[in-house]
Amino acid sequence: MMDRKKILDEGLLEKYLLDELSTSDRDYIEHALKTDKELLKKFSELEEDFEKMAFENAIPPPLQVKTKLKEQLDTKKVRNISNSPLLVAASLGVLFLLSSIWMYTKWQNTRAEFESLQNQTTALQERLNTLEENYVLTNTRLKTINSPKTIPLVLYSNEAVPNSRAVAYINHESKMVHVNAQGLPVLPKDKTYQMWSDVDGEMIDMGVLKTDKELISLKYIDKAESLNITIEPAGGNDHPTVANLIAYVTL
Repeated sequence: MMDRKKILDEGLLEKYLLDELSTSDRDYIEHALKTDKELLKKFSELEEDFEKMAFENAIPPPLQVKTKLKEQLDTKKVRNISNSPLLVAASLGVLFLLSSIWMYTKWQNTRAEFESLQNQTTALQERLNTLEENYVLTNTRLKTINSPKTIPLVLYSNEAVPNSRAVAYINHESKMVHVNAQGLPVLPKDKTYQMWSDVDGEMIDMGVLKTDKELISLKYIDKAESLNITIEPAGGNDHPTVANLIAYVTL
């Protein structure tokens, strides 16, 4: 037979509370709790400490969930001694489950916020890279235009688009051609300006012109005798529409 001191010294109340005793030891503890008021008081205090520890050490779920659970435990608390281990174990299990769900939800939200921030950072870096590339390209073009070996050529328009012009910058040494077509009127979306080089009577495509950009890089054609601009279908044509010739300049 075990006495109160042995039960307390060996932590049998704790083991009983956590359902870690054999059937015979559990029956003995239950009998002792029914007959020993001091031991029953110790057990009640221990039970309250376990419940308090479960609430204090669990990862805290939202306050309303924790409060509602505690109210349910208080109102449905079973005083039958034989059911106490199951009540505490269930309480701990529910708290752990709620805490785990809450922590998982918080982790998912944090992960989503991190991915959003990472995407914003990536997009910003791409924009910075684009700006840097545009700056380098523009700077290179300006250096080419300002070079003493670059020849500026003005292509004045005819009566088809009066009072308009485009400016071509040609560097025969670096074999580069840049054109500013902002002096030409904006065309309908189904039309575009296209530039051609005349080489021995043959018109060779140099590329389409855009009026919304300050400088357009076109293909350099060797031995060109003149530069010509026509109006073509959107996307350009594989041969010039001579009837739509609006400007030219000889080299």
